[in-house]
Formats: sequence, structure tokens, C-alpha cells
Amino acid sequence: MQTNLKSLLSPVRLIAGWNSQSLARQFLLIGGLVAACAMLVVGAVVTSLIEDAVTRNSAASTALYVDSVIAPLLPDMQTTKVLDDTVTRALDETLGEGALGSRLMSFRLWRSDGTVLYSNDKSVMGKQFPLTDDLKTAFSGTMTAQFNQRDDAESLAEQTSGKPLLEIYNPVLQPWSGNVVAVSEFHEIAYDFQRSLNQARFRSWLAVGVFTLAFFLILSIIVFRGSRTIESQRGALKARIGELSALLQQNEILRTRVQRASQRAAALNESYLRRIGSDLHDGPAQLVAYASLRLDSEALVNPAAPGQEREQALAAIKSSLDDAMTEIRSICSGLILPQIEAANLSELLQRAVRAHEQRTGTVVGLSLSDTARELSTSAKICIYRFVQEALNNGYRHGDGAAQRVDQGTDGNQVTIAVSDDGPGFDPAYIPESSLGLAGLRERVESLGGTFELSSSKDGTIVRMSLSAMEMEQT
Repeated sequence: MQTNLKSLLSPVRLIAGWNSQSLARQFLLIGGLVAACAMLVVGAVVTSLIEDAVTRNSAASTALYVDSVIAPLLPDMQTTKVLDDTVTRALDETLGEGALGSRLMSFRLWRSDGTVLYSNDKSVMGKQFPLTDDLKTAFSGTMTAQFNQRDDAESLAEQTSGKPLLEIYNPVLQPWSGNVVAVSEFHEIAYDFQRSLNQARFRSWLAVGVFTLAFFLILSIIVFRGSRTIESQRGALKARIGELSALLQQNEILRTRVQRASQRAAALNESYLRRIGSDLHDGPAQLVAYASLRLDSEALVNPAAPGQEREQALAAIKSSLDDAMTEIRSICSGLILPQIEAANLSELLQRAVRAHEQRTGTVVGLSLSDTARELSTSAKICIYRFVQEALNNGYRHGDGAAQRVDQGTDGNQVTIAVSDDGPGFDPAYIPESSLGLAGLRERVESLGGTFELSSSKDGTIVRMSLSAMEMEQT
């Protein structure tokens, strides 16, 4: 089982390793192998064609020369079946001396039935041999030539000579009829031909190799350029995918925050309504009820009551109603936003601080670092309510000690911090019924911002941060 698993994993690893290579490296490996194979095939074909052409041309010139020398010595081969001694001696003298004697290693004159009419090797004269393919071709009227092919039964001397031999089969034609009456076979000692053939081979291989190498280099340059372009685009695509993944993750976080904010919106609104009802019931409603009860007092109902007591009762009723009206105005001022549509960030913070100072009679420090930031309407409402609620909490729970508002910019983030020097509290023990801090967090996080709270015996800091892009959306 393990052996089968390993045998299956091995090709998978090879494929994975191959796919991990760059396109340029894959091309170098495969393209180099294909180019080498193509060079070998083309080189072999071209060299073979050149060898055949060179062999035929050289053999044709040699055959023409030999035929011009021996043709006058031959009798009428149409009627002559055996050469007489005179012709034999003439051929011996001609083929054994001069230029032919140094060039020809052997010479045979064949009859159409395979009989050797003449040969410089007297041992084969008059003998009959099976016709080879080359002899049959020559008797059909076509000259054939081979280089270093010594496989004939009658060519024992040539096979053991060790010399480069050009074997030529040339048809002997009847002058007036053009019929093939015999075939001359001769082996030329071809040192010069061998050198020429080797040079032709070398040049053909060199030409094919240079062309293949140049072609492969040009393709390699094109592939390398394309590979670099693809790699750069792949890197840019990976970077873009990373950015999109980060954006998707951020959008998922924002979606979760928005979903959580929307889920708590109804509960918070209901809680706000209950708190407003509680504030109205415990404050203005109690004062109005007190004034209503005083209207039925003895000092106002009894006409005989002293005037001083009546004045005191009326003054108490008026004071109670004035207090109720003051609390109602205070509640309304906290619920109604000022005109903030045309305000920028600096003006918005100044209005929130000034409203708190007028309501509480305290002094709040203000520090601004960006006075021209444009805001969306949702961001304006969020920032105003954040500063308003944070200052109110600091005033109620920290006695308004050294309250201040600081606005700063950190890169693409706009930060607003509200702090005081009150006694502080433990953020871990904030009751769930505390609507102020929960409402602030939900407001900020619903816009994609962050909310931070830190408190100690030295004071409390509430900080919010919003993206500048979010704040500038319309």
C-alpha cells in the first residue's frame, strides 16, 4: 500500500515542481530539448542530402572521365560476349598507368547476366555473380555511386584496403542506339573527396547549429520578456488580491458592526425613550404635581387665610413651575441638535463645547488641529453626540474637573478625545443599563470607527477615531 502511494505521489510531486517553475525556465528546458532534437533531425537530413549531392556530382565527373578513356578501347558490346586478349591488354595498360592508375583501385566490366567481362583482379574475370541492386540500377540506365560501402561479394580487396573509396556503377551505352550494353564498376581512391565531404558535413552542421541557436536565442529573448511581464503582472495581481482580501475582511468587520448596531438600535431607542420618560417623571412631573397640590392648600382655598400665607403659597407654586420649566428646557436642549449642516469640524466642536458650558456653567478646554475638515451628515451627528454625551458623563460623574476636548489627526484617521480629572472608575464594572457609553460605542462603530475608554484615579479619557474618507463622504 505504501509503495503504491509513493508511486502515485511521485508524479504529483514532479508535476507540482514543474508548475512551480517560471515560464522562462520551462521554456529553456522544453524549448532547448526540442531545439536540440530539431537540430539533430534537420542536420542529419541536410547532411544526408548534401552527401548524396556531392557524391553524385563527384561520381558523375569521374565516370565521364573514365568513360572517355576506356570507351574507345571497347569493341561492339552489342555483339561481343567475351573480350579478346588485345582489348584486355589495352585496358590493363590504360588502367594501370597514368592518372587512372593512381586514382582507381579496381575496375570491372559487367555483362547483363552478372558475368565479369574484365577486371584488374584477374581472379574474378569470367565469373558470374548475382546482380546487386546497384548493378540492376546501372543496367536500367542510371548511374549510381556510394562512398565507403564495400559489402559486395566480389569486393574482398576493397573491403580490406582501409582506404576511402568512391564506388561508381556507370552504364556503358551503345553509341548509335543508346542501349545499355554493359556496366563499368570502379572504385576511386577518394582522399580529396573525403576531405571535401567532411568539410561539407561540417559546414552543414555548423549552418544548422548556428541557425537553430540564433532562432532559439531570439525566442528566448521574447519569452524572457513575456515572462518578466507576466511575473510583474502576477506580483501586481497578488498585491491587488491581498488588498482586496484586506478590504473584504474590513468590510466583513464593518458589516458585523453595522449588524450589531442595527440589532441594538431598537433596544437603545426604547431605552432612550424610557430614560426620557423617567427624567420627565422624576423631574418636571414631580414639580408640576407639587404645584398642583399647593393649589388646593388651605392658604389659597380659604378666603379667611392671611394674605402673607397666601403670598408664600403662590411663591412656592411659581418656584416649582419655574423649576419644572427649566428642567424641561434642559431635557429639550439635550435632545434637539443645533444647526450643524453647514458647520465644519472646528465649528462643530466649538458649538458642542459652548452648549455644554452654557448649560453647566463650567469651562471646557478645546484643542484643534484640523479646522477645514469636511464632514458627512452622519459623521457630524456622531461627533456632536459623542462630545455632548462624554462631557455630560464627565460633569455628572467627575464633577466636571478640568474637562477638555482634543482633536487630532493620525495619518488617515481623525481622533477626538474628551477627558477630565475626576476620580475615575473601573470600565470592567460598567452596568449593562448604562446607555450613555453603549450608545457612544454603537454610534462610532456603525460608521466604521473605533471607540476607546480608559479610566483611572487620575481621570477618564473617552476617545473616538473615524476614517477621513468616511468623514468626507456625502
